[in-house]
Amino acid sequence: MSEDRQDTLLIRGWRNVREAGPRRLALTALLVVIALLIARYSWDIPAEIVPRDMRTQGAEDVDLKTPGTGDAERALYDLRSSLLADRIEQDERITMVVYDDQTLINARKRSPLDRGMLARALQVIDDMEPKAIGIDILFDQPQDEDAELIEVLRAMETPTLVGYANFATNEDDIVYDQQVYLEEFLAQLDGSNARLASIRLDNTHGVTRRWPSIEPDLPPVLGRAMLSAAGEGERTFPGYEGSLRYRHPAFENEPMYGRLQIDNFLDPLLMEIPEVRAMLRDQIEGRYVLIGGDIIDYDRVQTTFSSVLGENPPGLRVHADMIAQMLDGDRRGQVADITLWAMALLVVTTAVLTGLLEWGSWRIYLLLAAQFATFIGVPFVMEWQGVDTYGVPAAGWLLGWILAFSAVVSAARASGAVQRNFAQGALGKYLPKEMAEEILEHPQLLSLHGEKKEIFVLFCDLEGFTKMSHAIPPEMVAKLLNRYLDLLSDVVLDHGGVIDKFVGDAVVAFWGAPIARKDDGERAARCGYAIWQAGERFREEVAAMDPNLPKIGKTRVGLHWGEAVVGNFGGDNRIQYTALGDSMNTAARLEAANKALDSSVMASREFAERSDLDWWRPMGCVVLRGRAQPVELMEPAPDFPKSDRELLAQAYKLTRSDNASAVQVIRDVANRHPADRALENLLYRVRNLSDGGAYVLG
Repeated sequence: MSEDRQDTLLIRGWRNVREAGPRRLALTALLVVIALLIARYSWDIPAEIVPRDMRTQGAEDVDLKTPGTGDAERALYDLRSSLLADRIEQDERITMVVYDDQTLINARKRSPLDRGMLARALQVIDDMEPKAIGIDILFDQPQDEDAELIEVLRAMETPTLVGYANFATNEDDIVYDQQVYLEEFLAQLDGSNARLASIRLDNTHGVTRRWPSIEPDLPPVLGRAMLSAAGEGERTFPGYEGSLRYRHPAFENEPMYGRLQIDNFLDPLLMEIPEVRAMLRDQIEGRYVLIGGDIIDYDRVQTTFSSVLGENPPGLRVHADMIAQMLDGDRRGQVADITLWAMALLVVTTAVLTGLLEWGSWRIYLLLAAQFATFIGVPFVMEWQGVDTYGVPAAGWLLGWILAFSAVVSAARASGAVQRNFAQGALGKYLPKEMAEEILEHPQLLSLHGEKKEIFVLFCDLEGFTKMSHAIPPEMVAKLLNRYLDLLSDVVLDHGGVIDKFVGDAVVAFWGAPIARKDDGERAARCGYAIWQAGERFREEVAAMDPNLPKIGKTRVGLHWGEAVVGNFGGDNRIQYTALGDSMNTAARLEAANKALDSSVMASREFAERSDLDWWRPMGCVVLRGRAQPVELMEPAPDFPKSDRELLAQAYKLTRSDNASAVQVIRDVANRHPADRALENLLYRVRNLSDGGAYVLG
């Protein structure tokens, strides 16, 4: 049982896709490979595979942001980082001493920042015994206060890290001439507690999401240098270039780090107040102190939170965040490249297998929802667990899954179209085109069961074909038979009939099932007459083909209306759609009776009355071979005069009361049509009626 189910779910789906053809399979395979690459490289395209003409000058070794998905991945990363970030009360390990906009107003000097203020503040801060001091300011232009500042820096007791940058790595912040002066300035600090530290931040794609790369020509980044100088070098995340962790304040409008205006340290009168000095010392002693700007329009940084909160903090705050991350030991675990490949392969494989499933709609929708939730949820869970999810796809997994799934489903649909065309063509050999389409749309019409239907039955046979088949080679028999059945099949299908079966050279067809239409009777009647005409054309065709072939007899047609059990009969492995019942037998008897009646097409009155045609002429009442009840005969005669048809109807009524008069009426009609052998036969039968008023066929 499980093997059958497995065959239905996967193997059957694969067979469907495979039947789409080699070209379609090749395209599907290509799309699946592209889906795999998207699922893996949705963040960035590796620099080594980027065409040379697409590389930016000066950034030839930088990965290229994947068009479309790269922005989506970063947006999702920012969202999950913000949603899952810790909320903390003020971090008492770090204090920022800032030049803010009010400071600049008071100093009446905007740029560069007043170095005299810095020198005086450093003396006070140094006396308050911080762990280390970091200065996020570039001294890249000469100022009158430089000598004073250098003297203070050389005298510092506290390890002091002074900002450094060079043109090669910070071309947006410094030019070559500025770098020359900066290096001359810093060279004067050799041998003191003031050392160099890089203030470079990673600003890839305009947002600071990661730690800056470690460059051999640059000193350690400011935060690392401060921890090392304070004796905590083991906590500096050696070699780490992963994601930068940001946090939210526990309470709105409360800063995460102590923040003091540099002006607070410059007022001698204020500093003489013990309570004020104690309060300031409490904010400085034993802490990492960062000094720099917090100015509205200067040195603002877009972070992971910016797109979510709409806030761009100063670069100084980012250095504080890096120090806090190191002090917390929050070194984010990196996801190995092989793991990302394995996850991308798993996503695409899941999409392919899902595309192969042939499940009902509600189950497939549940599966799709579960998979989509997983692809979005896994990066969130990883982020929650402290894993560095920068570079972990989410949009890429979704897009890769959709592409692979669509490729497989599209191939299956193409195969389904091929199968549908084949099925429609196959059904079209037995059913009219519109009926075949209806059954393909509603397969339940051909379910394995039978139901009672009122149908119009046609039974036809080729006179003398069996005898002829013994006189000619088998190859010619097959050729003639196939040609004959092809002609008759076309006639049946053109008139909307269902071909029930072929029995040698006989054709059985019916109307009214599996789909009944109002004009089924007319279709069946016209088909019966057209089949006789097709048989006549076939006779002429065979005669013209080879004069030595035996003569082909005429095609005889029997038509009847009645009840039958119609449906699929058989078993699960082999079924036949057919009709069973007395109406089928009656039609066959009527076909056979044509020989004795000297006619070609004969219908029962039940059939004729339901055809809504006026071309019928009454041909008496007979008891068919093997039957007990008589059948009233009607023959299609579209070219027969209407007046004579009315006389034959009158004669039929007279047979019940005045048979001699009936004979006379029929004789008069037959005399006007001397070549009509069926009328002569009718005259003979009326003269020899049984006691029941019907002629018994021997």
